[in-house]
Amino acid sequence: MLRSNLYGRLGLSLSISKNGAVRKFFTCPVAEMDVRVGGKYLWATRWPDGRNSYNTGKYLDVIPHEKIVFTNCFSDEHGNIVPASYHGLSGNFAMEMVIAVTFKELDGKTEMTLRHVGLPEGEMSDMTKQGWNKSFDKLEESLK
Repeated sequence: MLRSNLYGRLGLSLSISKNGAVRKFFTCPVAEMDVRVGGKYLWATRWPDGRNSYNTGKYLDVIPHEKIVFTNCFSDEHGNIVPASYHGLSGNFAMEMVIAVTFKELDGKTEMTLRHVGLPEGEMSDMTKQGWNKSFDKLEESLK
């Protein structure tokens, strides 16, 4: 579970541990999202070597200002579900994982909690946590 306190330009800021400087070199060249229950998404992560890996899934629960819950699967560029090995990743990833993000007002700020269920233990879980933290770092920058 990752937890951050958000405030800044929109009344949000980010307070998380910053680990793994190489994370800043990952980008998201594709982000197609239909954020509603039953809606789908397709995201691409561009690695430092220039290759893309893709994720897809559908939204299971969406309550504005409270929570977003969605499935998470590795996919090809068309959104077809594939094993993690398709993108050269090792580890025993579940074919379908679940991510839940909750938001809670706390002393005039927003507490955001993220749970990513289905990750293999060890290095891949640590790398995924670093990736989420980098996403939060970028969110913080965009709110300045």
